[in-house]
Amino acid sequence: MAKVMTENRELCEIKCEPYKTMIEQALEKEKNMLATMTHDNAGAGYKRLILCESMIGVATYYITINNLTVEFVNTKDNDALNDARKMIYKAIIYLEEIVSNVVDAVQSDMVDKLAEISNTPLEKRFYLVRKLGLAISLLIDAFGDNTKWRWSFVELQGRFATVAKNLLDLKQAAKDYFDPNSPDYDNTVLYVRLIRKLNDQSATAYRDRYELSTHRIDDMRLGIQYLSACRRIAIALGEAEEAEEIKKKAGVWRQKVEADQKAGRAN
Repeated sequence: MAKVMTENRELCEIKCEPYKTMIEQALEKEKNMLATMTHDNAGAGYKRLILCESMIGVATYYITINNLTVEFVNTKDNDALNDARKMIYKAIIYLEEIVSNVVDAVQSDMVDKLAEISNTPLEKRFYLVRKLGLAISLLIDAFGDNTKWRWSFVELQGRFATVAKNLLDLKQAAKDYFDPNSPDYDNTVLYVRLIRKLNDQSATAYRDRYELSTHRIDDMRLGIQYLSACRRIAIALGEAEEAEEIKKKAGVWRQKVEADQKAGRAN
C-alpha cells in the first residue's frame, strides 16, 4: 500500500508540473507588466484587464493541481486552493482598480472609469465576467461545504457582483436591452440578467451571514446596498414597479436591523 501511495504521489507530481510551470510564467509576466506600468501608465485599464484574465488562468491552474491531488492521492491540496483564492482576489482587485468597488455606484460616476476601457467590446467584458464567475464556482466547489471559508466567500462573490455590474455601461445597456437590432442585444440581455442575479444573491448572502454568523450591522448594510444596486438596474431599464418592490424590501431589512439593535441582537 505504501508503495502504491508513493507511486501515486510521484505520478501526481509529474501531472502537476506543467501547471506549476505555467503559474511561474504567468506570475513573472504579471511582475514585468506591473513594473512597466510604474513607468508608463498609458492604457492602464486595458493592461489591468489582461492581468485580471491572467490571474483567472493562474487560479484555474491551482484548482487543477488540487483536483489532480484529490484524484491521485485522495486528499485536498489546501495550499493550492488557498493560492487559487488569492489569485481570484487579485483578479477582482485589478477590475476594482478600473471601475471601483462601489456597490451601488452612480452611473455618472462611472463615465470616466469606463472611458479607460471604451475600446473593449461588451462581448469581451461579458466573457471575462463569466470566466471569473466560473473560476469562483470551481474554487468554492473544490473547498467543499464544510470549509472555514464559507462566510468569507460571501465577500468574494459580493465583490465579484460589484465589478461585474460596474464593468457594464448601464446607460448604453438600457438602449441595447430593448433593441433587437443592436449587435450587442443578445450579450446585453444575458449580461443584465447575470448582474441582476449576482447582486440579488449577494444581498441575500450578506443578510444570511448577518443572521446566521456575524450579527454585524455592517453585513446587513451591505446586503441593503446590493438591493440598492438591483434597484438601480431596474430604474435604468425603466422598471418602476420592480424598483419600488426592491425599495420596499430594503425598507423591511432596515426595520429588521433597527429592531435587532433595540433587542441587543446586533453588533
